[in-house]
Amino acid sequence: YAGLATRAAWLRELGVTTVELMPVHEFDPQDAPAGRVNAWGYSPVAWSAPHAAYSSDRSATGPVDEFRDMVRALHREGLRVVIDVVYNHTAEGGPDGPVLSWRGLDNRGWYIPAQDHARYADFTGCGNTVNANHPVSAHVIQESLRWWVQDMHVDGFRFDLASILGRDSNGQVLANPPVVERIAEDPVLSHTKIIAEAWDAA
Repeated sequence: YAGLATRAAWLRELGVTTVELMPVHEFDPQDAPAGRVNAWGYSPVAWSAPHAAYSSDRSATGPVDEFRDMVRALHREGLRVVIDVVYNHTAEGGPDGPVLSWRGLDNRGWYIPAQDHARYADFTGCGNTVNANHPVSAHVIQESLRWWVQDMHVDGFRFDLASILGRDSNGQVLANPPVVERIAEDPVLSHTKIIAEAWDAA
């Protein structure tokens, strides 16, 4: 984060107006083929925590402080900050994946099951699909987005596999998905830049 902050003026001089970051949620670097390390960030573990390994400040609040300082530096140069968010699946993966959080708390509430209920519906290609329109998960997604805007000062979001946000607990496409309506009607979020990757693996 500090490294990007030092390049803010240079980016402005190039004519850049918006910086979009790949996922910066805390993610599992071990979620990769054997002998490799995941550096992409598309295996989220915690939606409201900046990835600690991207911070040069190793103190307890270092990643949060350094991320916020980076956003301030970019804003001082007139640049907007958009982050890629992954609310469609988690690092818990398929049924043989690790139990890190949601699976252990409420497996059926957090993930969309396959028709046989022995596996997960996989509209993501990553082993699981978040049940984004369940009232609890929709609330957590909304609060995570609000945190990134209010506390971390980002200007917008690029939603990875955004079509997942339009599916119900059986995987069917909804006409008016509650989580999308929550975002659109939220007084904090309604003024942010929203970019949707308008497909999923189905």
